[in-house]
Amino acid sequence: MEITLALLKPHVVRNVYAFREIKQIIQQNFTILHTKEVLITKELSEHFYAEHKGKFFYNRLVTFMGSGPCHAFVLQSKGSIAKWRELMGPTKVFKAVYSHPDCIRGLYGLSDTRNACHGSDSEASATREISILFPELNINQLTAIDSNS
Repeated sequence: MEITLALLKPHVVRNVYAFREIKQIIQQNFTILHTKEVLITKELSEHFYAEHKGKFFYNRLVTFMGSGPCHAFVLQSKGSIAKWRELMGPTKVFKAVYSHPDCIRGLYGLSDTRNACHGSDSEASATREISILFPELNINQLTAIDSNS
């Protein structure tokens, strides 16, 4: 068993149909340990996406993430990181639409920035990202529960 972060971006949270459909996909594939709506400030977004600072899309991404509420989930399942990333599909929406049309980004992504969702790419990223968006959680307790499962 493994934990990961899933983050639904503002345009998906605003779209009641898309939000409901993605939440259903999540519920069918994972145990939801924690979930909440998050208002991502510019400072929080800059911290969360620090690894992308200096890349051409950084300012657009940081600005977009603050354009409305996001919804964050701490998910658990066997191989949850790889499973969530597979369900999301390719980061680039154009590619997702043609190569994985039934993935979340293929169905609900609008552009590379507005690609519907974010998922951690490793256990270290999951720990870091969960601690940023869920500072009230004790990651060590979550992973202790995880390793005892």
